[in-house]
Amino acid sequence: MAKSIDQIVTELADRESIRELPQRYCDCVWRNDIEGIVSLFTEDASFSITAGNSENTTTGRANLHKMYKDALASVTPRPYIHNHVVELKGGGRATGRCYVELRDASNDMKWIGTGYYHDDYAKVGDEWKFQTRRFKAVRFDPREKK
Repeated sequence: MAKSIDQIVTELADRESIRELPQRYCDCVWRNDIEGIVSLFTEDASFSITAGNSENTTTGRANLHKMYKDALASVTPRPYIHNHVVELKGGGRATGRCYVELRDASNDMKWIGTGYYHDDYAKVGDEWKFQTRRFKAVRFDPREKK
């Protein structure tokens, strides 16, 4: 059965809103906008980082706020997002993957590393938000000591 024009338009609008989330996330990181970053997540959202054999997960907006505030106080990452793939699941749910390269603004924009995000999205009212955001570091080079 073919989709109606309304269904197609709704799906396109949902995809565009979801694709904006990682872009807005990166923009907030660049501007050190902690409130902006946290507002992109649902109230009970979680963020995980996996590097090597280590995984750290933070859950809930209050904890996310503290984690981002602490993290961005010690480094100045400049993320660049690529190749965002979105899969609409229906019922206000979707998943996606996007790939990232990181540079360090406090160290002459030297390359920090690369990896990818695997996200679960939830529609809250009329807005799409991160429900879970999982970052998998493929390569991460610690900052050189001066």
